[in-house]
Amino acid sequence: MRENPMAWGLPPLPLDDWEETKETLHRYCQIAGKVRMELSPFKNHWWHVTLYVTARGLSTGPIPYGPYGSATFEIYFDLLENKLAVTTGDKGGFSFALDDLPVAEFYRRLFDGLRSLGVEATINTRPFELDGEYALDKDTFHRALEQEYVRRYHRVLLWVDGVFKTFAGRFSGKTSPVQLFWHSFDLAVTRFSGKQVSLPEGTDPVTREAYSHEVISFGFWPGDAGVREPAFYSYTAPEPEGLTEHPLSPGAASWLPEGGLALLPYEEARNSASPTRTLLEFMESAYGAGAKSAGWDIEALRTHPPAREAAKLDQHD
Repeated sequence: MRENPMAWGLPPLPLDDWEETKETLHRYCQIAGKVRMELSPFKNHWWHVTLYVTARGLSTGPIPYGPYGSATFEIYFDLLENKLAVTTGDKGGFSFALDDLPVAEFYRRLFDGLRSLGVEATINTRPFELDGEYALDKDTFHRALEQEYVRRYHRVLLWVDGVFKTFAGRFSGKTSPVQLFWHSFDLAVTRFSGKQVSLPEGTDPVTREAYSHEVISFGFWPGDAGVREPAFYSYTAPEPEGLTEHPLSPGAASWLPEGGLALLPYEEARNSASPTRTLLEFMESAYGAGAKSAGWDIEALRTHPPAREAAKLDQHD
């Protein structure tokens, strides 16, 4: 039986139709993520700075504050209602609507609200890997937030989050959480071989920590200046010799000519007979290419999920 993408809520998400909204939401997320980075204890590979997909949107998870981290707060994007909420462990909090809210006003309302809760934080207001024309606290240009497309984006994130978690469960080695990196705005999950990597002298501290060990990463991004459509990707770092000589599947997947990046357009998965199986097929093929090229012990790192996991997939075919 063919899986119905719309029954699953997998809508089209053409970048050209919602790019202004995406750019605004991206900057909101950078502000929230930088607050988390400022106040959270360090975690390997910068996992303490990311956001997580929730049933209604995106969240920082609990962030400690107060003497010795004695209290916590959470920044929560409700993408079904276009609202930001901040909650604390002692029933305090605040919220505000995001409709047509300039990034600078988002910044002001968030930090004013945090100060009202006794949370003091300062962040670098320069956008990370975005155009440098507007500082986040001065940006009145980016303000579009069309609820229809925000909801579409969230629905896609929910599905991808679930598939990535299924894929993560098939690997017995060290695996990252499924998390949204706000600097590049991609939802990602990473597998580690356990082998440490020697990086060249002069490697910047962020890269040195992120790629301190051999990885094969997988992700989804909604599109950007380089790739003008939502897509799934995978890469192996450091890139092993012969990586791109391995075939990818399904047939719509390909290696980008300028480097060892595997790509599958979101629309190809969405319109396939089974989007979930198609995405898993792509991830398995990209992992196989990276693991074989880099000499990972594939069998030793494989798990054997209970039969009910396969049955869950069968329900969607």
